Amino acid sequence: MKFRYQARNKEGELQVGYVDAAGKDAAANILTSHNLFILSLESSEKRGFFNQISAIFQRIKYQDLVIFTRQFATLMEADISIGDSLKNLSQQTQNPILKEVVFDLLSDINSGLALSQAMERQSNVFSEFYISTIKTAELTGQLGKAMMFLADYLEKDLNLKNSVRNALIYPVIVIALFLVIGGIMVAFVFPQLEPIFEESDVALPTLTNMLFSAGHFFRDWWLAILVVIGFFVLLLREYFRTPEGQIVSHEILLRLPVFSNLFKKIYIARFASAISILIKGGVPIAQAIETSAHTVGNPIYYEILHRSADSVRQGEMLSVFLSQYENYFPAMVSQMIAVGESTGRLDELLMRISNFYSREVDDVVSNLVELIQPILMIVIGGFIAILFASVLLPIYNLSQVIS
Repeated sequence: MKFRYQARNKEGELQVGYVDAAGKDAAANILTSHNLFILSLESSEKRGFFNQISAIFQRIKYQDLVIFTRQFATLMEADISIGDSLKNLSQQTQNPILKEVVFDLLSDINSGLALSQAMERQSNVFSEFYISTIKTAELTGQLGKAMMFLADYLEKDLNLKNSVRNALIYPVIVIALFLVIGGIMVAFVFPQLEPIFEESDVALPTLTNMLFSAGHFFRDWWLAILVVIGFFVLLLREYFRTPEGQIVSHEILLRLPVFSNLFKKIYIARFASAISILIKGGVPIAQAIETSAHTVGNPIYYEILHRSADSVRQGEMLSVFLSQYENYFPAMVSQMIAVGESTGRLDELLMRISNFYSREVDDVVSNLVELIQPILMIVIGGFIAILFASVLLPIYNLSQVIS
């Protein structure tokens, strides 16, 4: 069983963490043997109803991981040992789930595991790229630089995700409100006008008949419609979690008219930045390509980069291989990589590629709202015009009959 404790050491410092033991008495004996004065000790497995509900919503946010990485990198840069750094972080971390992860890392480090091995045991928190970067740094003796790179990379990636998310919030809210209001109008408001038209014997346009039929259908079968939509969404969600579904979903993203170029630029910027840092740190090119493939976040690019790593091991130039995939890597990318390969400045040229596409992404994201707003106005305005035309036309016909 795992027990959560609060205790003070001989110096009076507060320590918070978890200890594995067969029972509460055994856990207390373990803590006492380490010269700790126990303040509280409770089982982390015995949770009340409300704690269980709150645990569903408790998770390690990406922002928490970014902050942890920056703090870890700062401590490592100050030449503080890994164990002492993790000990400090376990006291500073506010997220209880992340606090437990840090404590587990510290326990594994104290038991003799390397940092990368300890992180592999927490693979649900640390990505393959994160672990691969740490593992490579341990081999080259540049763990401090690797942590600083990860901190910079994660902060940059978080800012990018926030920018894209903020740009999409407005259109998503507008579309959702329109669907809700439009559904209420069709299902409950417009059908109230139907008896008036029936009593007046006015010929209803086809569009109006379709609207009234849709209203009756939605009003009578709304629960079944919600169940079917919910089932369909869950089915799609499970499918997109499969390897085949991930490839299909990312292929769809790469074919969207407006967003395809944006995502391609994001993937190229991630790849170029990661491989540049790794090559600069002395990692062989093939290994750097495989490690950087984990940063992209797209299985299609992941597969291409892994094939390119195999081709590089066989003696082929990276630029030559990527030139075969111009749909995913524009000609400028392979040309600049070729220049870097011929001049021995591959890491510098890759960083230029990353900076160029990062600026391109920033420009696209900043203009995204301005681009989407007029499109939304046209589309929603068209739907509103159809809705009101289907009602106003029979009203106009009714006025003609009365006059």
